Amino acid sequence: MSDIEQLQTIRAQTLAQLQEVRAQLKPTYWVDGQRVHWEQYADALQRTIDWCDQKLHDAEPFEVASQAGS
Repeated sequence: MSDIEQLQTIRAQTLAQLQEVRAQLKPTYWVDGQRVHWEQYADALQRTIDWCDQKLHDAEPFEVASQAGS
């Protein structure tokens, strides 16, 4: 699996978790043995999605327009 594919997978799974959190709000969640309020958990998931988006954007090919003259 390439880096791009991994990022896309992480993003898709995290987006699914975020949708589930928003659909079935609970007062708190347990993450890695720590109690977290749902808003904090949703914010953390959104930050992960944003991070993936930025990495995917950075990996896109880019063009540099240049002109040569003589």
